[in-house]
Amino acid sequence: MSYCSALRRRKPLKFSDTPLTAGTRVAARIEYHGGRYHGWQAQPHLDVPTVQESLEQALRAVSGLPVRTACAGRTDTGVHGFCQIVHFDDPVGRSIKAWVMGTNRHLSPDIRVHWAQAVSEAFHARYSATARRYRYVICNTPTKPALLGELVTWYRQPLNIELMNEAAVFLLGEQDFSAFRAASCQASTPNRCVTGCSVIRRGDYVIVDITANAFLHHMVRNIAGSLMTVGSQAHSVTWFEEVLNQRDRNLAAETAPPEGLYLVAVTYPDEFSLPAVPEGPMLLEGQL
Repeated sequence: MSYCSALRRRKPLKFSDTPLTAGTRVAARIEYHGGRYHGWQAQPHLDVPTVQESLEQALRAVSGLPVRTACAGRTDTGVHGFCQIVHFDDPVGRSIKAWVMGTNRHLSPDIRVHWAQAVSEAFHARYSATARRYRYVICNTPTKPALLGELVTWYRQPLNIELMNEAAVFLLGEQDFSAFRAASCQASTPNRCVTGCSVIRRGDYVIVDITANAFLHHMVRNIAGSLMTVGSQAHSVTWFEEVLNQRDRNLAAETAPPEGLYLVAVTYPDEFSLPAVPEGPMLLEGQL
């Protein structure tokens, strides 16, 4: 299906203009270009732009009162959000239409609210999530692209996706991911459960698709960096397995750049009835 056909077939969401009850919990899907921000998390002690601060300023403009958000995953500087899920508690009783369209009016064009809906107080964007899915998008061409510099990672050497998929198999299951954990990671345990990891090629793009219950700091970018060295045959599949088993970050490849990384989906229990999310990011839509 072409991109245009996909857009024609997708039914637009309708946003109610009926005011909510003050205190209602609201969940929302946020999309953003991470290249212009110092990560998701607000950093009031630093004079740097963050996605959370920009969003909360726009929400405050709609409500007239401070609004604090919680997110599904705190993305790093330069990392993009195609499907970041947040929640906040409506302090005054605005409508869903106001929370979507009004908030977007107060946001810069590189951040967008795609939908919002009332949810139960039991919903928490972070703690209710059962899985996160990331895509790492690589432009695998001899010449660096002129138009996609902040949206993909460029890798000159030809990549063998068969070898990359052989290596990716070793990531599956619950295990210690210290080999792909940043030194600055503050997680209490290096154990994570990866439920899916695959590498596909679509024209000039190579896409690493990985799903886990949660991720360590820089985990996806560190995995992508090592998978690329396998794909270029600078290292072997056996080397990748040994790096994982040795649990030593110093043995793995360099951290891959942030530009190609997207948070593309977050999974929640059916009881919350959140809208389905299209395949993304949009530059790949219609190809996957």
